[in-house]
Amino acid sequence: MKERAGIQSVEVGFALLDVLAKAEGPLMLRDLAAAAQMSAAKAHRYLVSFQRLGLVQQDGTSTRYDLGPAALQLGLASLSRLDPVKLARERMVPLMAQIGHTVALAVWGNQGPTIIHWQESPHAMTILRLGDVMPLLTSATGRCFAAYMPKDLTGPMLKTEIANAQKMKRRDVPTTQAEAKAMFDEVRQRGVARVVDALLPGVVGFCAPVFDSDGHLVLGMVSLGPASNFEADWDGAPAQALRQAAQALSAELGHHAEHHAG
Repeated sequence: MKERAGIQSVEVGFALLDVLAKAEGPLMLRDLAAAAQMSAAKAHRYLVSFQRLGLVQQDGTSTRYDLGPAALQLGLASLSRLDPVKLARERMVPLMAQIGHTVALAVWGNQGPTIIHWQESPHAMTILRLGDVMPLLTSATGRCFAAYMPKDLTGPMLKTEIANAQKMKRRDVPTTQAEAKAMFDEVRQRGVARVVDALLPGVVGFCAPVFDSDGHLVLGMVSLGPASNFEADWDGAPAQALRQAAQALSAELGHHAEHHAG
């Protein structure tokens, strides 16, 4: 298999971060450079850039280098996403058996709500693909994330989708910010998002939010299937099973339900 092209300087520079991550404490430039197998001058150039990014910090007294606040943020973000996803994946098979339809997991990616795992029902038509980015207005997954994610993250995407809905003269999705807000309010009230025929004709979808101990949305648990045999009621069996599974996982992650009550 042909190796994909990358940026060699990024890979070289990462060696310094890797050494710092594995070290027992801050390091002098010469020791850091030697461990990363590069000259001190070359290492220093990388470290200057890493300091600007907050990935590395230097003690003014000892002049030793250590990982910076941005590296900590990246590590914490990775941990906060890894455990919930692992725990959620363990629930997928029994949840699919209980609901009788395809279930999936989504997280907020750099382009929006992104499908990262699915458990397909043996009798289902293939609808989702790994890596699919779901729209905010016409998918249950998107509506769920738009209801709970910070507005500075969802705002640009939402603005574009509302403009497209206006241009297409759609009547089944919000075409104003006020209508979108009302829809997201309903998601928060019901504890689950729903679409019927909005993204794909004849398809019903639900998405329930999973929160961490700080009350942040970490992933969405999704189920979808054909309208011909998927119960679309807000309080139907699929919606209830998904909601209960998401609430149980949130509780396991240390979330208190009253944070998002009503």
